[in-house]
Amino acid sequence: MQRRNRWSKVRERITFSVRALPGNRCQGLVNCGFSSFPCALGTSGIMARKFEGDGGTPAGNWSLLKVLYRADQVTRPGTLLPVCPIARTDGWCDAPGDRNYNSAVKLPYPASTENMWREDSIYNIVVVLDHNTLPRRRGRGSAVFLHLAREGFTPTEGCIAFKERDLRLLLERCGPGSAVTIVP
Repeated sequence: MQRRNRWSKVRERITFSVRALPGNRCQGLVNCGFSSFPCALGTSGIMARKFEGDGGTPAGNWSLLKVLYRADQVTRPGTLLPVCPIARTDGWCDAPGDRNYNSAVKLPYPASTENMWREDSIYNIVVVLDHNTLPRRRGRGSAVFLHLAREGFTPTEGCIAFKERDLRLLLERCGPGSAVTIVP
């Protein structure tokens, strides 16, 4: 029987964890059996109860649903998760009273949205989590993603942000059923 190297590209159902660094609620550490690396968290740190606009990264166990990427900026991430390129008209509704709250929408859209086609690079790779999806509850948080970090791992608005190489390494090992556990 051939033994698999722990660094081999295993594409399977994995769960990795995220914790805040001691003394710095806005920066965290990702642990996933094969490696650990830094990440940025929301301005309010990890929160047990998430509300729209609170800047918190929601504690809990969240499935990775799909990967979105800017095909004009980066190469397609290697993963067994569903992958779709981001279009200029892609948005994400963040208006709690709208019927499409916390869902992908096409722009222009009549309610408040986040534009997925950004001028900065943080949404060049985005992983959609199942936070507040089924059922969607008004005001309990929208657009909580894994995405690319800004220089210096500055805080996010509630997402988890990674260096591009770390997010790619993680995605190479993910498949359907993979999840992130955000530890309060």
